[in-house]
Amino acid sequence: MDVDAIAKLAKIPVTLHEEKTLAEGFKKVLSVLDELKKVDVTRVEPTSQVTGLENVMREDDIDATRMFTQDQALANAPRKHNGFFVVDQVLEQE
Repeated sequence: MDVDAIAKLAKIPVTLHEEKTLAEGFKKVLSVLDELKKVDVTRVEPTSQVTGLENVMREDDIDATRMFTQDQALANAPRKHNGFFVVDQVLEQE
């Protein structure tokens, strides 16, 4: 298990001691998953949720009194061009 690679992907600094502890934790989690894979679930119905609750939906009505015009939205923008916000480019990752 390459804890160092996972930590770099998550951008989390990990010491050597923490790396060993995390590796052991990952091994335990993977062993539990291996045990779960052995369980026969062929006769079990898929379940999306167990509470019996249903989604409550509402109409997506537009309240024009709460909307900004484009000029209002851009009024305090430090930089704008042709009706759009202007921001600096981000070309690199840290």
